[in-house]
Amino acid sequence: MSDRKIVSVAAAVIYDDGRVLACQRGAGHGYEGGWEFPGGKLEPGESAVAACRREIAEELGVRLSTTSFLDRVEYDYPDFHLSMDCYVCQLVPGQELRPAEHAELRWLSLDELTSVAWLPPDAELVQTLGHYWGQVFAFDDRF
Repeated sequence: MSDRKIVSVAAAVIYDDGRVLACQRGAGHGYEGGWEFPGGKLEPGESAVAACRREIAEELGVRLSTTSFLDRVEYDYPDFHLSMDCYVCQLVPGQELRPAEHAELRWLSLDELTSVAWLPPDAELVQTLGHYWGQVFAFDDRF
């Protein structure tokens, strides 16, 4: 790894009814139009799981009922190195998503995972999900 700045983020792979939530970046948030799993930067002294919960509340207006560590994705952008802790999550039942930053939201099944243009670090995670969907979401009775 080079001397680039390291940006630590947490991302939520929110799962519901056989699908995961994909979010398209809106204007003014960098990498506009790219698709990602929701989440954001850790604040000083904040754990990744706490950042994940906070960011989902801020970005989508909902609370997470469960979080389970899935993977860490490391990716070199031209200006910085991204270290992204990824969590499999479920929402507290009965909530409605209220996106504050994203241009569009889509719930994607396994067969639809590659139907959007994922940002590079998220695309790495999508590859993992594509291969291990049944194991990652084994808590769902439909498998």
